[in-house]
Amino acid sequence: MRRAPGDTAAMVGRIIETDLCVIEGAQWLAHAEPRFARALALTGPLPLRRNTDGFGALLSAIVGQQVSVASANAVWARLEGAGMIDPAAMAVASDEALRALGLSRQKARYGRALAQAGLDYAALRSQPDEAVIATLTQVPGIGRWTAEIYAMFALGRADVFAPGDLAMQEAARVLFELPARPSERDLRTMALEWSPWRAVAARLLWAYYQTAKQREGIRE
Repeated sequence: MRRAPGDTAAMVGRIIETDLCVIEGAQWLAHAEPRFARALALTGPLPLRRNTDGFGALLSAIVGQQVSVASANAVWARLEGAGMIDPAAMAVASDEALRALGLSRQKARYGRALAQAGLDYAALRSQPDEAVIATLTQVPGIGRWTAEIYAMFALGRADVFAPGDLAMQEAARVLFELPARPSERDLRTMALEWSPWRAVAARLLWAYYQTAKQREGIRE
């Protein structure tokens, strides 16, 4: 049975499409939580951070796992230059070819698995958040963090959060004056109060991390 547009909207919730969406979410968070208001005063406007969905966005998230942004960007540039962001090329690439471009043997395996998975990226756009995450995490190399990053930035889901992110955990520790860095479970629980704009809260915590890191020298 074909769903009406309203049914799809109810299933996926709010989609972040423009800077105005981010501004709306940031204003809501600042009103709901005074610490967020103070953080916004330091960070300034938050970035949109929307990417085109599909194979490239998910491969990029895999490349970025557990490496610095600079390292991930360098590897991505080499992959792009070699045509490896095409799933057909990635599916048949050898370990040696991918390692020469900067991927670890493990990430090379993950990249091929993704290319061979046959994901219906268009269908993901109309699936609920948890269904998207469940589908993506069936692919080797895609854990919940990677799936949540994809849902936030490739699909624009406004209420998805990625509490397994270490920078976000450290930002929460500093901003909320916690005695220790919160665990993934603890931060996920904290974030319940930030619904329906948890993806904007994530953007804010990442921006605050960069600001606090420069100001206070917080640990990586």
